[in-house]
Amino acid sequence: MSDEISRGFVDPEKQSLLNHHTEKHFTAGEIVRDIIIGVSDGLTVPFALAAGLSGANASSSIVITAGVAEVAAGAISMGLGGYLSAKSEADHYERELKREQEEIISVPDTEAAEVAEILAEYGVEPHEYAPVVNALRKRPEAWLDFMMKFELGLEKPDPKRALQSAFNIAFSYILGGLVPLLPYMFIPRAQDAVVASAAITIVALLIFGYAKGYFTGNKPVKSAFETALIGAVASAAAFGIAKVIHP
Repeated sequence: MSDEISRGFVDPEKQSLLNHHTEKHFTAGEIVRDIIIGVSDGLTVPFALAAGLSGANASSSIVITAGVAEVAAGAISMGLGGYLSAKSEADHYERELKREQEEIISVPDTEAAEVAEILAEYGVEPHEYAPVVNALRKRPEAWLDFMMKFELGLEKPDPKRALQSAFNIAFSYILGGLVPLLPYMFIPRAQDAVVASAAITIVALLIFGYAKGYFTGNKPVKSAFETALIGAVASAAAFGIAKVIHP
């Protein structure tokens, strides 16, 4: 195996096995995370706002105006937050990459010892990992990549990730935020529209929660009810507070 690594290729027989074996892993985790963040807040915050304004006896037109303004501001804020988060991750990776590069040049023996230590943690014996360590020392780029992944636990981020995250979160927030506002566009009296809004949004939260649980590997049914409960509590609190302040 070490000979194959040192030559930088896999023999034809093993390559044939790899070509005929397709692993079905879910690889869109970052996109799903963005959608979860955007839709979750998009469904909950405007829903609570609309319920609160309805409790204060506002008209449907006021609820729509305030709701659309909130959705716009929320989408911008959430999108910016996603952008800054992804940008910070990329900046952190670059800083650690530069530091690791300098250490490989300045203290190669120490870094090689760290490679050996990492492999030993997986139960690899000294006579087994010695050829691997030597092979990596001959390939600085592969060595650097190994240290970033296995010592620091960092994967190279997609350079487009920050903008993609901002768009995904903002767009998802808008989609989620429009759901609780739809009834107010067709029912003039807010006190009647809030009932329809609550019903539609709870159903949307149940569907979203189920999908979230399915894609994140959690129990879908439990996730559905938890998500719907959070939205219901938030809107009920907003409605109740508005009723107390503005009977």
